[in-house]
Amino acid sequence: MAPTRRLAAILAADVAGYSRLMGADEEGTHARLRAHLRELVDPKIEEHRGRIVKNTGDGLLAEFPSAVDAVRCAVEVQRGMVDREPDLPDERRIRFRIGVNLGDVIVEEHDIFGDGVNVAARLEALAEPGGICISGTVRDHIGDRLPYAFEDMGEQSVKNIARPLRVYRVEPAAGTEQPISPTAALPLPDKPSIAVLPFQNLSGDPEQ
Repeated sequence: MAPTRRLAAILAADVAGYSRLMGADEEGTHARLRAHLRELVDPKIEEHRGRIVKNTGDGLLAEFPSAVDAVRCAVEVQRGMVDREPDLPDERRIRFRIGVNLGDVIVEEHDIFGDGVNVAARLEALAEPGGICISGTVRDHIGDRLPYAFEDMGEQSVKNIARPLRVYRVEPAAGTEQPISPTAALPLPDKPSIAVLPFQNLSGDPEQ
């Protein structure tokens, strides 16, 4: 019987510096991570029609039917994490790194496999603590549907992936869910103002 395959948006997340955090406070780190997953991450994945495929100890793997849903979920998770653990110093706070890819996957009951999953894991490794990296394929599918800032990181060579990956960094703090209409008028200033345009040489003499 042929394996079941489908196109999916894959979200891979892990905790930055997890081994260091566990070494400093094993029980506390474990309890705080479980609380973040239970109170923020898992509900956001469900809210955006995702499915948690598996937990990986210090993170998770999830799939979504839409790249837009996967990226929106990732952004909302990272925004939510900013306000958690406010009483802890930065070096002790749990921060996720998230990678999102779109690809064809082999589906089993409790896992998914394939190049699309591997790429998502490599993107996650490229992300900074609290950051999100997405593939060029995800960026193309999103188009202008989400009002976030995307920074082109160019092509990146990563472990065990033969081809370079086009990678974009998503800025979770930028944008809102209500993008400004391109035809919206800007407010006029209270005082008179002058706009100066670049000068144009109308004489034909380059010395002017």
